[in-house]
Amino acid sequence: MTYRVLISDPLSEDGIFPLREAKEVEVDMLTDLTVDELKEKIVDYDALLVRSQTKVTREIIEKAKNLKIIGRAGVGVDNIDLEAATEHGVIVVNAPDGNTNSAAEHAMAMLMSLARKIPQAYHALLQKKWDRKSHVGVELKGKTLGVIGMGRIGREVAMRAKGQRMKVIAYDPFFTEEKAERLGVSHGTVEEVIRSADFITLHTPLLKETKHLIDAEAFKKMKDGVQIINCARGGIIEEDALYDAIVSGKVAGAALDVFEEEPATDHKLLELAEVIATPHLGASTVEAQENVAIDVSHDVVRFLTGESVKNPVNLPSVPKELMKKIEPYFNLAEKLGLFLTNVTKEVIEEITIYYAGVLYEMEVAPLTRNTIKGLLERHFGDHINDVNAAFLAEQRGIVIHEQKTSSTQGFTNLITVEVKTKTNKHTVAGTLLNGLGARIVKVDNYSVDLAPEGHVLFIHHKDLPGAIGRVGSILAEEGINIATMQVGRADVGGDAIMLLTVDKTVTDADVEGLTKLADIYDVTAMEI
Repeated sequence: MTYRVLISDPLSEDGIFPLREAKEVEVDMLTDLTVDELKEKIVDYDALLVRSQTKVTREIIEKAKNLKIIGRAGVGVDNIDLEAATEHGVIVVNAPDGNTNSAAEHAMAMLMSLARKIPQAYHALLQKKWDRKSHVGVELKGKTLGVIGMGRIGREVAMRAKGQRMKVIAYDPFFTEEKAERLGVSHGTVEEVIRSADFITLHTPLLKETKHLIDAEAFKKMKDGVQIINCARGGIIEEDALYDAIVSGKVAGAALDVFEEEPATDHKLLELAEVIATPHLGASTVEAQENVAIDVSHDVVRFLTGESVKNPVNLPSVPKELMKKIEPYFNLAEKLGLFLTNVTKEVIEEITIYYAGVLYEMEVAPLTRNTIKGLLERHFGDHINDVNAAFLAEQRGIVIHEQKTSSTQGFTNLITVEVKTKTNKHTVAGTLLNGLGARIVKVDNYSVDLAPEGHVLFIHHKDLPGAIGRVGSILAEEGINIATMQVGRADVGGDAIMLLTVDKTVTDADVEGLTKLADIYDVTAMEI
């Protein structure tokens, strides 16, 4: 059987070589198609390869009666309707690793250019100024580089910085002291990194937790004369605060490849002599463009020849009969993971998911993926999905176990998720109750009954008379209305928990009064 592949955006011949050499694969590159022409042509193809130019809409997917796979030669898939692809059983693959080296090299180039003021010196030469005194730089040797985000690119930057004989201190929510020791770098919290670093480079996704991570308060904690590099995502740095920090002299320089709003040709930061910038060039190398095309071409060939793909983006097709049985549990599984990631303060090293009751006889792999997605999405945001969740967990050294047990603990169905850190263990169990939907029924050793949705406060406290009343009074002072309350305790007068659902988002400032109470051990606000 011959499979037909359409490439609708320009890709190099070297990049699509795996497709050209594959047996039973016929390739057509048609890069100037209008939307109507693409709708007409796509009917005959089994696979479609795009970059960012082609918009693969629901309408196009619905016209593609034979389409089995869409390959995106790059990381982002914003130009592909993933929901429509999944509905029609079309798998989408991308190439998340192809630009790692390119992005790491660009960050190092920005670091060196910033340290030695190379762009400023070149600009002065263009103005016919031979000005050596104004462009005295600093050496990297012996300086401390703070790396925030130790994923693929962050690790590569850290290793290159060590080659420059820099000291490296790094933070990542999945980066342990043991991993740091193996890499020969120091491990620290975000605050420890920004306090000790001479240069700070950012390599995190843009999430709720990382938006404006580097703000005015963060700049106050940094060394005088610190220098900042951001080749990750615009929005991680609060740009007004960076501007003020540079003008005040707190920050000696900044190298930016990304901005909160792009294009950023008129940005006020570009008016400062201490700032060097590039127009989002991290992945813009010949090799990176070829690598992403090669990676996605290999995945398309694998899929068409019956092998497993390496970089799926959407949920693969699940048999209808199985989907009908397990679909009601998808939301519960994800909410259990999301709850645990909020209450677990240390780096997760191991995850075990137990299935009991009617789930004992089912194929539960899709539920496991959903649970892991919930556990990790707080740290990965849109970068994580049902398909790549397990891969991303294993990539960060998290061990995953899936077990089935006939012990139902009195429930028709039960999912129990356990996470282990270096020093601790947390569990949460949930069930589907007829007519009531998802319920969290156990947290660690405490029995509860919580609908996992909305704004939730998790309070760990000592079981003393008046504790509930004091919590209610403080929340009332902050204008926070309690919708429901669940309490659990193991022993009278011992440790206990409260789970409150409230009517609005709770900030750190809102619960500051609670944290000062002697009988309150810990307060966690979450959205689930």
